[in-house]
Amino acid sequence: MTLPDSPLEQIKQPVKQLTSLLWFERLARLGYAAKGVVYFIVGLLAAQAAIGSGGKTTNTTGALKAIVVQPFGKFLLSILTLGIIGYVLWRLVQTFFDPEKSQQPINAKRIAKRIGYAISALAYTGLALTAVKLIIGSSIGDSESIEDWTIYLLAQPFGRWLVALAGVTVICVGIYYFYQAYKGKFRHSFKLSQMSQTEQNWAVGTGRFGIAARGVVFVIIGIFLMLASIQSNGRKARGLGGALTILVQQPFGSWILGVVASGLIAYGIYSVIQARYRHIANL
Repeated sequence: MTLPDSPLEQIKQPVKQLTSLLWFERLARLGYAAKGVVYFIVGLLAAQAAIGSGGKTTNTTGALKAIVVQPFGKFLLSILTLGIIGYVLWRLVQTFFDPEKSQQPINAKRIAKRIGYAISALAYTGLALTAVKLIIGSSIGDSESIEDWTIYLLAQPFGRWLVALAGVTVICVGIYYFYQAYKGKFRHSFKLSQMSQTEQNWAVGTGRFGIAARGVVFVIIGIFLMLASIQSNGRKARGLGGALTILVQQPFGSWILGVVASGLIAYGIYSVIQARYRHIANL
C-alpha cells in the first residue's frame, strides 16, 4: 500500500516548476539587490551622523522613508518593493525546501538555518508591507517593531522567559556572524568561475566587513532584549536603529558608529554582488 504524499511533497512539484523559471531567479536576484540598497542607505545615513554631516541612525524602515521623499521616490520604492517580495519568495523556498542542500541529510545545522530563513522571510514581509504603505501614502510611525513585539511577548505567560530566549538567540546569531566573517565560507555561495579575481576580492572583503558589522548590531540587540526581560520593560528593547544609537552614545561613539556604519555600507555592496553572482539553486 502506497502512503499518500505529505502536503509539503504535494506542493514541491509546482514549486520546482516555479523555481526553474528564469523570471523567478531574476526576482530573487533583484531581492538581494534591494536588500543591499536598504542596508547601504542605513549605513550611509549612520556614517553621515557619525561625521556630523546630517544623516541619522535609523532602521530599514527609515531607509525606505529616505527613498520615498526623493524625486521619483515612489517609483524607486516600487521597484525596491518588488525586489523585497522576490527576496521573501526565495527565503520561503529556502525555508521549506532548502534547495542548496537538498541532497544532504537533515541535521541540527540545516534545521537552524531553515528557521533563520523563515524569520528572515517574516521580517522582509513586514518591510514589504511597510514599503507599500509608504507608496500609497499611509502614515508610518518611527517606533521600532521589535519594541512592540517585546511588549506583546512580555504580556504573555512566561513572557519574560520568551524574551530572554529571544535575546540569547539573537546574541548567538551575532556571534555566528563573527565566525562567518572570520572563516569566509560564504564565498562558496558565489559563482566563482564567473568572477574575476578583483570581483572575488570585493565579495570576500565586503562580505567579511559587512557580516561582522551585522554581528555587532545583533549582539547589541540581543543584550537589550535580555535587559528588557530582566526589567520586564519592552521599551528597553532596541532594533537596528536603536543599536546604532547605542553605539554613538559610548566613549569614542562617533568613531565606533563610523566603523559599524561603514560595515553596513559594505554589507549593502556585498548583497549587490550576491545579486549578480550568487548561486540561486532550483529544486
